[in-house]
Formats: sequence, structure tokens, C-alpha cells
Amino acid sequence: MSSIPLGPLMLVTERLIALVLIGAFLFLGGRIAQRTSTRADTVAWRAVLIGLVTARVGFVLANLDAYRTEPLSAMAVWQGGFALWPGVLAALVTIFVMLRRRRSAFLLGGAALGLALAASFLTPMTRPAPHPLPPDLVLSTLDGDTVALDDLRGRPFVLNIWATWCGPCRREMPMVVDVARDATIPVYLANAGEDLPRIREYLENEGLSGKRVLVDPQGQAIPALDTRALPTTLFIDGSGMIVSTHVGEISRAELAAQIKALERTLQ
Repeated sequence: MSSIPLGPLMLVTERLIALVLIGAFLFLGGRIAQRTSTRADTVAWRAVLIGLVTARVGFVLANLDAYRTEPLSAMAVWQGGFALWPGVLAALVTIFVMLRRRRSAFLLGGAALGLALAASFLTPMTRPAPHPLPPDLVLSTLDGDTVALDDLRGRPFVLNIWATWCGPCRREMPMVVDVARDATIPVYLANAGEDLPRIREYLENEGLSGKRVLVDPQGQAIPALDTRALPTTLFIDGSGMIVSTHVGEISRAELAAQIKALERTLQ
């Protein structure tokens, strides 16, 4: 998952594509309304709202085991997690129910379907291709033991990069620590260059385990990973390839799905 800098903020490319395509659909709805003298513009807005809600519900249902642990996290839509085609189907039903079999319904429905196909084509293209983990990266545990990432090759692992000052990091941290405790593959939480006393104080105040927490005492390893935003979660296979990257706050469902994908590389 790549991202684009917007001043001090980072916008995930997939979400930018979604916003642009939704905007294009609403624009087309307005044009169709003008040309056909129907309420296609109003219908377009309702189709978007119903489609988004359905897409979210579809994603939650598909990952119900993850959401059973934290039911309220189903409302955390900023973490992402939408099932495209259930949402598109709900939007199409809305369009044809409200506009019936008028010409405007077919025009608006065709626009929705075409833009959905564009989303399914463009989104995979924005994801970074698998690339090797930089060599010679060395981190440390809270107790000072050295952890050379090169030594972890041969088995997949997850590297979550965070900081105590990062709001999204602080929100996801308890969940990531919880998943790390029971995960079948190692999940490490690498701090982005803060001093050890500050890290210890944060973990103690929040009641979080530091078992999987790593620090970068030389301040060189984390910058070498070229992470443009925090938090960033890297999924690394047994050959040392970064096969997937999640920029921004990650949901339990997404983290679990990516871990399962890494587990399949062991089979």
C-alpha cells in the first residue's frame, strides 16, 4: 500500500483512487440528471452512501472472527476495509429501484459498474512490488539484546514501525501487541528512533508488554526502511522479501489476513 504526501499528512493511494472515482460518479450523476431531467444526482448520492455502508458490512462479515474480539472496531472506517463488489451491487440495486427502468438508470448504473471495474484494475497497480529487506539492519530488544534482521531470514515475520508521539500508533498498539502474543509467526514492534526511557515509560503507563518491542539505538535501521509515515507495517516472507506494506493504522482484520497470507508461504 503506497501513499502520497499532503503537507504534514500522508494519503494512502488506494483511498485517493476511491475518493476520485466516487467524485467522478457523483459528477456523472449530476450530468445525467441534467440531460435526462431526472433525479439521477440525488440517486447517485444515495447509491454511494448505501454502497459504502454495504461494502463495510460485507468486509466485517467476511472477517467476523477478528471483529468478535473488538466489536466496536467495526466502526473504525478510517482503518480501511471495504468489500468492493457487495457495495457495487447495493449501489446498482439502489439505482434501479429509485430510477426504475428509465434510461437514466442504465446510464448511472453503467457509470457505477465502469468506475468499479476501474477501481479493481487501478488499486493493485498502486501496491508496491515485493522488494528485498535492506541488508545489515540491526535492532535491539528492551534488554539490550541485538536482533539482526538478516538472522530472521528463513521464516516470515511482521515488522510494525511506531512511535510514542504518533496518535494512530498509540491507537493500534494494544491490538498489535495482543495479536503478536498469539501469532504463529513473529510480530515485532520496532520503535522509530526514540530513546529507551521514553519507550519504557510509555509501555508501562499503557500496561503493554515489551516482549516483541525493538529499538533502534543507532538511529540507522528504521530510516533505511524508507517508511514515509507512521505507523507502517511490513510483511516479510522467509526469503527476506517485503511482500506487503500497510501504511497507517491497521485493523485487526487486515493484520490477521496478512499474517495468514504469510503462513501460506510456509506450506
